[in-house]
Amino acid sequence: MKKTSVYNPLDKANLGSSVAGALLMQPLSPLAELPRFHGAGVYAIYYHGKFTAYAAIRSVKGGLEVPIYVGKAVPAGARKGDVGLNDEPGEVLYKRLKEHAESIRAAINLRIEDFTCRYLVVDDIWIPLGEALVIARFSPLWNNLLDGFGNHDPGKGRYAGLRPRWDTLHPGRKWAMKCQDRTETMEQVEREVIAHLKAMTR
Repeated sequence: MKKTSVYNPLDKANLGSSVAGALLMQPLSPLAELPRFHGAGVYAIYYHGKFTAYAAIRSVKGGLEVPIYVGKAVPAGARKGDVGLNDEPGEVLYKRLKEHAESIRAAINLRIEDFTCRYLVVDDIWIPLGEALVIARFSPLWNNLLDGFGNHDPGKGRYAGLRPRWDTLHPGRKWAMKCQDRTETMEQVEREVIAHLKAMTR
């Protein structure tokens, strides 16, 4: 007799899939013109411009655009284990998206007008799982191959580390220019990105 699996709607993978699915059903909003809102949650950022290395980024998979970056914004207490207990997360999700918008504005070869996003306010406890599943599904370029987009200024005295790969391809953030040069050039990183996206969108 064939053994069938039993669906458990409360299994953590299914709960995470519910969050991920809800995020991807949200309408696209211009990253440059987000209204202020309260809440913590998850988000996906999409690119629609003409940067040569991202020619394949608008490919469609299953009727959905492929995000270039996926992230989360959790309340401050979450880093201390206070997950799900903070009744007022403030505007952490809105502020995180605004930070990303400023990073894009600082880049010399990107235009903020070419970016949109989807975001979903979520109860604290489900945020990390929802983010992880969307990243696993799409393997967004700026989460994996081109790291560093979500980095903050490490602060004075901490610029001995290498400049993030994201800033090598998209120079402009003042703090990143204080970091040490990488061995890869902008041209080398761009060629790697093109090959990666070509393989991903076949």
